[in-house]
Amino acid sequence: MKQRDCQRFGFPKPAGYSISHWLGSVQGDPLLSHRTTPELPQFADIVIIGSGMSGTVIAKHLTETWPTKKIVVIEARLFCSGATGRNAGHCKPDQWRGFLEYQRQFGTEQAMKILQNEQQTWSEVVRYIEENNVECEHWTGPTLDVPITPEAARKANTIFERYKAAGGKVDHITVTHNPQEAAEISQMKNAQACYAWPASTLHPWKLAAHVMRENLRRGVNLQTNTRATVIVPSPKKAGYWIVKTERGDIECAQVVHATNAYSSALEPSLRGLITPRPQMCNRVTIPETATDFAGFKNSYGILLGQDDLISINPRLNGDGAVLFGGSNPGQGEFMKWLDQNPERCIDDGMTGHDAINKAVQAFAVGEVKGWSADELQQEEPYTHAWSGIMGMSADGVPFVGELPGLAGQWVCAGHNGHGMARIFTTAAGLVKLMAGSSWAESQLPEVFQITVERAERLRAGCKASAAVVARI
Repeated sequence: MKQRDCQRFGFPKPAGYSISHWLGSVQGDPLLSHRTTPELPQFADIVIIGSGMSGTVIAKHLTETWPTKKIVVIEARLFCSGATGRNAGHCKPDQWRGFLEYQRQFGTEQAMKILQNEQQTWSEVVRYIEENNVECEHWTGPTLDVPITPEAARKANTIFERYKAAGGKVDHITVTHNPQEAAEISQMKNAQACYAWPASTLHPWKLAAHVMRENLRRGVNLQTNTRATVIVPSPKKAGYWIVKTERGDIECAQVVHATNAYSSALEPSLRGLITPRPQMCNRVTIPETATDFAGFKNSYGILLGQDDLISINPRLNGDGAVLFGGSNPGQGEFMKWLDQNPERCIDDGMTGHDAINKAVQAFAVGEVKGWSADELQQEEPYTHAWSGIMGMSADGVPFVGELPGLAGQWVCAGHNGHGMARIFTTAAGLVKLMAGSSWAESQLPEVFQITVERAERLRAGCKASAAVVARI
């Protein structure tokens, strides 16, 4: 995170935002603009700000912990229209790739805990979907990490072997080092190796919607198109807060910040800790000319040199389109453009960027077996794109807990474009803390906790290794 990034913050774009693949498929769903009551409640026990996956799952655990408490969820725009409704549709637990960076920053024990937490999160997501018969286009199977350059292959092997040597669990990861075999498995022409382990793809909005509908049945009050503008101490009740919105004020005992990239706009103490960063995702229809293409059977992380990564999500249980996300080789030009236009750091109205579109096209045609080179002349299939705003934390892991110096205000944010592999456990852990449990009882890695020391250290340097994961 560069010094100039530390001062970037802002509220959600009120209008003119792009329509993601997910949001486009649920247009007309009444939950998008739901208001449980016509008027905004004046009082609540707990106000959750944000209705994405974090806010929604936090509300679930709050209703289970305190069935009689009055819980209000406010959302600046449509229900789940932020990062959750704009991501690339993966729930992919990192099982080894981030190990060395986490180890460098936090030590071996915490690095292991971070990766174990991701595995636990994925298991919780799958369990919830299966036990509740959630209709969310859920697919589970082997996800493939495929290095396609010698440099990427060497780096991947080094990380994997050092993770294994440190005691990391790898018996569920199938590794293929023979390039010919890796190419056959992955359908990538220049595959150098292949790492496979269980993961999921899904329709994130539909999953969040299922959880929220259950919340509403339990008495949660959802208020969409209600932007919080400031939080101030209550002048009437000691220890209470007033959440001011464009539709009125709510007095409450506790506030939960679940706005991820927008957290630092509402809470100044988070500036320099959580920074918004736009990311693109492209939806591609498999070209008719790809007659020799055998069809994708997995989700992917394609590892290129210089830490570039392309994520691939074939909608295997959806409409058959392919979503390309991640930080592809065009990301560098996009970031340069953002440096020149910093006000666009919260603009999720962008519907593509030329360098990213071209990188997706060049990759698909150049690397995927069976896609014709003729497709390089046909740009249209590669230009359906949307933007989402990631909440990048200054050290690459989320902030969870009570905000220092603000008793009764809590946060679960800074998911670094990787929230689907963290939120189901961080949300549950946060509610345990709100109920008085110790950090150890939250079962979260210690480095996720927001503390005075962590905040001061990160603010002082405003440096990050948030590039550990940077995928929409």
